[in-house]
Parts: sequence; C-alpha cells; structure tokens
Amino acid sequence: MSNKPPNQFNQTVPPTDSKLPSELASIRELLDNLSNEQRSNQDLLVSLSFALRSFTNLNRFLELVPVVVSRLVNVEGALLVPFQVDGCIWKEHLQAVPLKRCQELLRQLASFEPGSVIGFSNDFNQLLAMDKIVQRHMSKAGIFSTSLFSRGRERGRLYVFDFEGSLIWSDIRRRQVQLIADLTSIAIENDLMLQELRRHERVDRQLSTGAEIQSQLLPDKCPIIEGVDLAALCRPAFEVGGDYYDFMPTRPELIGRRRERGRWALVVGDVMGKGVPAGLLMTMLRGMLRAEVLSGLPPDRILHDLNQLAQEDLSHSHRFVTLFYSDYDPRTRRLRYANAAHNPPLLWNNEQRCVARLDAPGLLIGLQTEADYGCGQIILGPGDVLLYYTDGVTEALGITGDRFDESRLIRAMESSCKSGLGAQDILDQLFSRLDSFVGANHQLEDDASMVVLKVSEELMLPSLARSKQI
Repeated sequence: MSNKPPNQFNQTVPPTDSKLPSELASIRELLDNLSNEQRSNQDLLVSLSFALRSFTNLNRFLELVPVVVSRLVNVEGALLVPFQVDGCIWKEHLQAVPLKRCQELLRQLASFEPGSVIGFSNDFNQLLAMDKIVQRHMSKAGIFSTSLFSRGRERGRLYVFDFEGSLIWSDIRRRQVQLIADLTSIAIENDLMLQELRRHERVDRQLSTGAEIQSQLLPDKCPIIEGVDLAALCRPAFEVGGDYYDFMPTRPELIGRRRERGRWALVVGDVMGKGVPAGLLMTMLRGMLRAEVLSGLPPDRILHDLNQLAQEDLSHSHRFVTLFYSDYDPRTRRLRYANAAHNPPLLWNNEQRCVARLDAPGLLIGLQTEADYGCGQIILGPGDVLLYYTDGVTEALGITGDRFDESRLIRAMESSCKSGLGAQDILDQLFSRLDSFVGANHQLEDDASMVVLKVSEELMLPSLARSKQI
C-alpha cells in the first residue's frame, strides 16, 4: 500500500444541477422554453406546408390559416380576407378566429359594397377603407396586417390582433406572419390555376364534341353527278366552327344512273360563332334544309321557308347563318341559286377565260322573319369551274398580317383553271396557296371550306344560251 497522502485534485466531485447558481438554471430553463417554442412553430409551419402540398379543397386550407398564424405568433385572433380573380372580396372564403368574437366583423366585410366591385383589390383607397372597418371593430386591439401577393397581384389581406392591448412585434414575428401570407397567396393562386385548367379541359371536351358533330354534318365523299367533277374539303382550325357544305339529290328515291342525271342541290353555309352551339345549330338547319329540298321549290323559296322555320331557334341563340343554296340539272347544265349573305361563289368561265362572282340579294338566315331572296341562274359550259367557299378562306391571316382576301383567291383560281386541272387538283392547289400564305408554323383562325365543281370539257350538248338572270 502506498503511504502517499491522497491527491486532493483527484477527489474533486463534479457539481450537480442542484449546485448550479440560480442564474444558470434560469438560463437553461429559458433555452429549453425557446427550443420547445421553436419546435412548436416548426410543427405548425410543417403542417401548413403539408396542407398546401396536398389540399384539394381551398376552403379547408384557408380555414387553417387564421388558426396557425395566431398560434405561431401567440396572439388572440387572426382574420383572412382573400380576393377573387376579378379583384372582389371572396366572401365565401372569409375566415377568422375566434369566430364568435369576429361574427359581426365578418358580416360587415361581406356587406362592404366596394368589395363587390370588380378590381377592388387594385384600388388602394378602398383597401384602406376596408382596413378602417377592421380597426373600428377592434378599436382597443393591437393589429398587424399584411398583403397576400402572387405574380404581382394582391390576392388578399391577413390581419393578426390582440383584443386587449398593443402588439409588441419583433422582426421574427413579422417574417413569420409574412411567411404564412405568402403560403396562403400560393394556395389561392394554385386554386385559380386549377380552375383555369378545368375550364380549358371543359372547352377541350366541347371542341372535341363539336368536331365530332361537324364531321358528321359533312359528306363522307362527293356524289357522282353526270357531266361534272366534284371535290370538297373542310380544313378545321383549332376551334370548331360552323362551316357546312352538302350535296343533296332533289329526288332521293332515284338510284343508279337516274340519280346521277337527276337534279342536285349544292349548298355551303356558315353559322356565326364557334364551338358546340354553332355545330348544333348547323345540325338543326341541315335537317330543315334537307326536308325543304324534297319540296322541289326554287332556291329563293327554299331560303325563304328555311328562314321562317329557323327564326325562333336562331333568335334565342343570338346567332345568324350565311347560306348559299344552288341546284344543278346535269341534263340542261342549268344552275339556279340564291344567297343568304354568304360569300358569293366564284365562276371560271372557260370560254371567256375569266372569273366572275355568282351573287343574289338576300339577308342572313335568322335576321328577320319576312325576308325575300333573289334567284339567279346560269348555264354552265364545258370546262367551267365553280368554287364555293367560306370566309375562313378569305379571312385567313398571313405571316405579314394581311388577309388572304377574295382577290388572292381569284388569282389562285385563275392560275389553276388555266392549267386545265381537274376538280381535286384545283382544290389541292388552292389549299396549297392558302397554306403558303398563312405560313407553315401558323394555324388558321377559323375553319376554311372549299367545294370545287368542274363541268367536263368533253361535254357535247345542244347549244344553250349562256345567260345569267338575277
């Protein structure tokens, strides 16, 4: 055994917590409290962030905002006033805690008349007036407010308050409130974008339905009519329009060669407007027109009767229809026609080597109940070409900003007809000219439809006067 006395330094015992000075114990307790508060605040922010990522109901998310912000900054209450996309107060989403003490304030804000005016969120003076309503209702409370901004637009206001005293704010508290405001503005913006996406989806479904309706209106193929060559095409734009063309035998009971040699109705039209409503109206008019064709009446009478039949339906829809109606008799080569304010077809006179317009006086279908229509007629000769078209052709915008217009269409038609092309080749060449004018990377604004009828050049019939009567 060692006789050395024990080392006094080795016998030193570490002090216990009970032996710490009271000041150190207080600091540790304060640090613990701050740490607990920090964890609590983090949990609140995490819960709100999770709700922002996963919510499908904006109202449920907005209900959380006043609760979270009041707990985060340790105040008695909070008020959220969101704005709609048009800048009005979003009354359905007003939120506040505690709800019982804020019921009257919510009622006043909901009945605040300027808040129902479009653009309210951009009117600084009216926003101040809304702030004063909150201040008057809480005259003894300490209030702090901030705006909800997203993409440069004010999406609402967030207020926090203590009912019985002034608020003492640090920079941390201000940043926390602003963080909640920013998260809320993102939630509102996301909801608005979601609504816009759904609206586009509905429009896409409408356009898809409209395209299906429109495709069913148009003939699958051109009929065989003795002595003429036919070609037709509707070039749809992104949006569905009301373009329509049709070929109808005036005596559908005939078959074979008798049908080919019988009289045929050729019609082209356009409902003013786009989308499913235009397609549905054209469907209705197509049915009416096909019934009228069976009457065997001349073109002017058919348009007169069609106008009267469709008047009520068109007036309710606030739409009108342009329509060019003609009938052609292969045995005599006589074309009779009437026009309800549609683009006049163009006629290439093969003998005179020039283009003329076929027109007759008449009002839009659906414009007024009693409307008279003129009737014209012409005898077509061998090699003559008739071009029916809709305004989507002449109104097409080119890469320079100019319209394709009728003069360009006439020049293109003259060039094609002088080359002696058939109906399908003429149609292809006209659309090729149109596509070149519009540009390869540009889309037509409206449907563009063209129908080409060419009389066979070998046709040998008794000499008939080539006259035109309007």
